[in-house]
Amino acid sequence: MAKTKTGQVILILAAMMLLVVPLAVFVSSPAQPKLADRMSEQSVKQALTEAFGHRSYVLLVLGFFTCGFQLAFVTVHFQRYVVESGLGASVGYWAFGLVGIFNIVGSLTSGWAGTRIPRRWILSFIYIARALVTLAFIMLPISSFSAYAFGALTGLLWLSTVPPTSSLIGMMFGPRHFAMLYGFAFFSHQVGGFLGVLLGGVLREQSGSYTIVWWLSIGLGVASALINLPIVERPVQRNLSPAAA
Repeated sequence: MAKTKTGQVILILAAMMLLVVPLAVFVSSPAQPKLADRMSEQSVKQALTEAFGHRSYVLLVLGFFTCGFQLAFVTVHFQRYVVESGLGASVGYWAFGLVGIFNIVGSLTSGWAGTRIPRRWILSFIYIARALVTLAFIMLPISSFSAYAFGALTGLLWLSTVPPTSSLIGMMFGPRHFAMLYGFAFFSHQVGGFLGVLLGGVLREQSGSYTIVWWLSIGLGVASALINLPIVERPVQRNLSPAAA
């Protein structure tokens, strides 16, 4: 029965994904490139050289690694941690459901705040807040309430890193190579996610608990909070030319 329901859910998800194709037509833009973009015809190589030679971009990419590590670890291992702590499986999936609900609030709030205060401050706050929330969760006696509170607070901080991260990249380098440059930042995020899932399993098996990985997540959160503070929020200075060599 469980396999049948899983198959049905996958088919529904696949059908919803198919809707993306026709809907994508309505978000495409035939607009002409801006004058600055026409004047600065950067090649991919030039764009990558510029980005990875830019200190603020490198710091942003490094900080995004932590986001992936924390999110993937919680996604895969949180519910097992809850059960191993003596709570029912239902507590784990309800708590994780709260992550999804509160993520909507957190992401929208982060995007709104990014138009009013420096984005590097937002990112630093998110990473240090994640570290503090995790610290409180593992240090206090675990209960249904603490699991639900962790889910709600983690949800507020879940994908709230994306609006300031993506907007900083757009601010620094403009729209021409934005998708590629954000893609490299997201690659760092996914490498962090891979390690979060892998180390969560490996260290759990070796040590018998998730304690080491929780503390590693806290340490990475503090490090990323500090890494994002020196980011300079202004466009790169480049000499515009009619055509790039």
